[in-house]
Amino acid sequence: MSGRTDNAGVARRAAAAAIDAEGTHEDEWRRARLPDSLPVMALPSRPVVVVAAHPDDEVLGFGGCISALVQVGVAVHTLCLSDGEASHGSSLPSARALLAVRRRGELAAALNELGELPAPVFAGLPDTALAEHEDQACVVIAEVLEAVGAAVCVAPWEGDLHSDHEAAGRAAQRAARNMSVPAWSYPVWMWHWARPDDPRVPWHRTAVVPLPEAAAVRKKAALTRFTSQLEPRGHAGPVLPPEEMAHHSRTFETVIC
Repeated sequence: MSGRTDNAGVARRAAAAAIDAEGTHEDEWRRARLPDSLPVMALPSRPVVVVAAHPDDEVLGFGGCISALVQVGVAVHTLCLSDGEASHGSSLPSARALLAVRRRGELAAALNELGELPAPVFAGLPDTALAEHEDQACVVIAEVLEAVGAAVCVAPWEGDLHSDHEAAGRAAQRAARNMSVPAWSYPVWMWHWARPDDPRVPWHRTAVVPLPEAAAVRKKAALTRFTSQLEPRGHAGPVLPPEEMAHHSRTFETVIC
């Protein structure tokens, strides 16, 4: 085994441990008063492409903004790189196929809660292995950016510690750069493992987007559609327990630019 491969394995295990560990309570983030300490980012007025690693990432991290954009007539196109078929841990192909269908349906229902959006594009890349298909993800993202004439590409933050989120973020950054399109990132698991003023977070590039009340309400409704992630998984708890969902039920969202 090469040193590089061994180091990558150590990094993956450390990241998984950080995500599985007890996280930062939402009360601590409230006390940080991020909307008062970070600059405000205005939403774009031209077409936006929102990339996700799994069905639910785009709503967790950017769903309120998606709804706000749609309500003012901005075209929003969503691209999901995987079907999230590995979230329940089964290695049986039949179980994964059933979960993939369920999660695609959940995403469609969630996006419908946010407003009138085009059907999501699914790349069908393998869940938990996006790092091994990063080049293919980059090609697919670039194709969508070009097809819709995107003004901004929004994707998971490449420092989120989840390997699929990071791979999706890197692929989106590269595709956007190749297409000369500005790229924004949204954090998902960062709210769990980080703390206010955490030096691992690029706060100097971070901004908040205040959500109209109606958009925040629609986002909360959309999040309830991801039942496969909100329900216990056999002997394990849900992927998205209430304490995690609290991070994504705010009156603002956060982007890293």
